[in-house]
Amino acid sequence: MRRGAIEIFQINNVKECVILERINKFVAKIILDGKIRRAYINNTGRLTNHLSKGKRGFCIVHKKDLKTDCRLFAVKEDSLAAVIDTYLQMKALEKIITLNLIPWINGCRILKRNARLNASYIDYLLECKKGKAYLEVKSAVLRSGGYATYPDCPSLRGRRHIMELTEYAERGGWSIILFIAALPDVKAFKPNSSADPKIAELLLKAEKAGVEIRAIEMYYNPEDCYFYLSKSDLPVVF
Repeated sequence: MRRGAIEIFQINNVKECVILERINKFVAKIILDGKIRRAYINNTGRLTNHLSKGKRGFCIVHKKDLKTDCRLFAVKEDSLAAVIDTYLQMKALEKIITLNLIPWINGCRILKRNARLNASYIDYLLECKKGKAYLEVKSAVLRSGGYATYPDCPSLRGRRHIMELTEYAERGGWSIILFIAALPDVKAFKPNSSADPKIAELLLKAEKAGVEIRAIEMYYNPEDCYFYLSKSDLPVVF
């Protein structure tokens, strides 16, 4: 555990595996308990830096008979692990919000999930002391040097969300885009202009329009099977 990191929740029934290859968007081939298995992946990004052959990962073994044998949720980085599972990232974030561990939205509560905003659905509508805020969350698990970056491939959906929140901010609304840097030991978040230059351009425009661009850092610790919040206000650079 890194100094200052806060326990969020523990994962049970975890086994370490070796990644062989990604078969398709949702399935990877792995070695688990000495046998070749199929692991479910809950992340539609390319994840090329995490799912390369020989990487060591962490799986939750299914208790029921499913099309896959387990769920690959984290990939080892030195003694810790990056969290690639977007569902578990969001589950951790919801607990973090409930526990008031993020100072810039302290006292806020989740009023609604998948809240409609014009033609889009935004991850959360928050109710705070100073009003309501739309909060869109993006997973930033691509490492570039000391930075967590997003996206790792062109994202039309990501562009649309940013544009919707920008328009809302221009009309006087409160909107936030939060990047979850689910990687240990990053110094800041920055947009990945090489993967999608339009995203970087739209984020800069959003910030100028009054959208809050925020980031937090979390990771998984294989030693105690806990998720940790390590930085509640990770710097954002453009």
